[in-house]
Amino acid sequence: MYTVYGDQLSGNCYKVKLALHLLGLPYQWREINILKGETQTAEFLAMNPNGKVPVLKLEDGTCLWESNAILNFLADGSELLPSEPRLRTQVLQWQFFEQYSHEPYVAVARFIEFYLGLPEERREEYARCHKGGYKALKVMEKQLEQTPYLVGDTYSIADITLYAYTHVAHQGGFDLSNFPAINAWLARVADHPRHVGMQD
Repeated sequence: MYTVYGDQLSGNCYKVKLALHLLGLPYQWREINILKGETQTAEFLAMNPNGKVPVLKLEDGTCLWESNAILNFLADGSELLPSEPRLRTQVLQWQFFEQYSHEPYVAVARFIEFYLGLPEERREEYARCHKGGYKALKVMEKQLEQTPYLVGDTYSIADITLYAYTHVAHQGGFDLSNFPAINAWLARVADHPRHVGMQD
């Protein structure tokens, strides 16, 4: 039995939740309120010294952190992570892209608007996030015009990684109406029989 420490509205935490459901793995969820500083307590920092969610606690008490690293751990040996080296590397390629080129813009814009209510002092940053976020979405659109999933024909943790914040990008002010391939992909991901929503 795994234990997930996370915020149900966090895309990074949702990645872990979605993977656990797709793989049919039992887990307990412990809600952590990041705005109340619950990731900075001594107890939490003992699990993740970086003070961020999600954290996955294993049965032996070992704690894993960083959402994409957790996805690789959970998916190892499953259909969600290809064993062929080139395809596996392409999964990692999209995960690195998400952390460097997508999440810092799409997720941060969402945090500024959805969590903080778009305060005046962060509007300039919000505008910069839109510029970078739309650039990342165009990269995804180009790939998804060619293949149904980010790594070919098969749903993988690359899709989980990027679905998490893309499907709620509108909460950060992004308009996805000009991204038909992304919208079709979002529908395919949500149509999986073991899919679970962010707040389900």
